[in-house]
Amino acid sequence: MSMRTLRLLNLLLKYLLDDLPRSSSVAIIHPGNLQKELFTDSGAGALIRLGNRIRKTSSIKELQDIKKLEATSNSSSDSLDIAAIVDQFASILTEKNFTAYYDDAMHCMAIVMPQDQGTAILTSLSTTKSGWLDGTMENIFTGIKKDYPTLARAVSERDENLTWFFEQADGSFHQNGRVLFYFGSDMHSVALSPVYKNFVSGRASLGDSNLESGGTA
Repeated sequence: MSMRTLRLLNLLLKYLLDDLPRSSSVAIIHPGNLQKELFTDSGAGALIRLGNRIRKTSSIKELQDIKKLEATSNSSSDSLDIAAIVDQFASILTEKNFTAYYDDAMHCMAIVMPQDQGTAILTSLSTTKSGWLDGTMENIFTGIKKDYPTLARAVSERDENLTWFFEQADGSFHQNGRVLFYFGSDMHSVALSPVYKNFVSGRASLGDSNLESGGTA
């Protein structure tokens, strides 16, 4: 396939996907495999999806607007209860700086609070099963690490997603049934020191783990 043909194909796919709902997909199939694929779903060809757009905000008013929008929309049964998440942290977010990340389908939401010491706290991270499977949660986490290279998150040691955190983190500490994960630093980092002291003393819970909640099948 020539470069000119490839560019034309990419342009055609863009036009097709731009006019379709974001949950739609486009399949590229050789004419010789079309009939077989229609009746057997053999997986021939290439399937291209748009995926969910990731958004972020640092405005409590915008979060409240998202909450109202979600309440009046026809959200699927596999969407997060955004209103419950916003209500849970509303009083804290009104007084502190934060960045909230979410996707158009409301499958994932994360709330990060920057700290004066330099290590931001991943206060809340919620996703549905769809958010896990379609890569939305991974995309949100990638965006978080780009904005906040030095990050910390505490979860229960009984969390069913503990393995995922171990895979992503640069290191961890255990204390009284909880695990503090840190990203983008090492255990001797000056920026991590106050976060670790708060974790050990119990003065800061650093958020409760709620991965794959509020709409999981």
